[in-house]
Amino acid sequence: MLLGGDLGGTKTLLALADADGHIVRQRRYASADYPDFADLLADFLSGDSDIAAACFGIAGPTDGQTAQLTYLPWQLSAADLGRRYGIARVALINDFAAAAHGLSHVAPEHLIALQTGSPDAAAPRLVLGAGTGLGVAGLLPENGGFRVVPGEGGHLGFAPQTPEQGELWRWLLAQHGRATTEDIVSGPGLARVYAFLGGPPATPEAIGNAACRGGDARAHAALQLWLACLGAFAGDLALHWLARGGVYLAGGIAARLLPQVDCAPLLAAFHAKREHAELMPAMPLYLVTDAEIGLRGALALAAANCR
Repeated sequence: MLLGGDLGGTKTLLALADADGHIVRQRRYASADYPDFADLLADFLSGDSDIAAACFGIAGPTDGQTAQLTYLPWQLSAADLGRRYGIARVALINDFAAAAHGLSHVAPEHLIALQTGSPDAAAPRLVLGAGTGLGVAGLLPENGGFRVVPGEGGHLGFAPQTPEQGELWRWLLAQHGRATTEDIVSGPGLARVYAFLGGPPATPEAIGNAACRGGDARAHAALQLWLACLGAFAGDLALHWLARGGVYLAGGIAARLLPQVDCAPLLAAFHAKREHAELMPAMPLYLVTDAEIGLRGALALAAANCR
């Protein structure tokens, strides 16, 4: 059996699969319901054994053997998990590295082209996504496949592109001493943008729903500003990687909201690159609506570790 997991600040997805990668059991957990990951995993396995390999995508930095989630007190050790559950091979990877590995396993119906561009199969690709945080990973062509390069790009400093975004940066700076892109381009970030515009405390889901229904001018303005910040950041990373192979937007909040809204602010900001604006229309831009992309990548890596 193979064990895969996608561990995030809000939710954790776990799955057991057979040797061919077919999922035989899967469950979603609210991460905050468990004081540590070992307790959650014990609940999921419930006595299951004979697991040949496991891989867990972690919402936080990892060296492959140990990890600390950014927004939870969970600390993981691959060696400890292997000993406790009798798993010979346990790997820990960044959650968006897992998403990058899962990209080739996403069904076509879960890819929405926001911009078709001119795809270059031999060029780098980029996957990023907004959820509880903001994840980033690159894929570099290598030996007929791709080498995944993980990172913590969501914690890059926020670069305002308009006077309004400059005011948002100052507002965040006064509160945190440093304004990161993740402070804005994430689920909690949408709530911060709404508060910056004078809105009362509200969940990202409530703000997004209000913006999609219409009639709430402040929610609409917050979502438009949020989309512009997402588009600008995606475009900046696309330039950094020269991602002519495609830019893939994943993450829970993007998958929920983007199919329902006008993406013009996102695309306009993606294209607005001054001297290099002519490069941007050629870069394919996709929305990934498969919420299990990270889990698929983790299972694929668990299977690879058995070969």
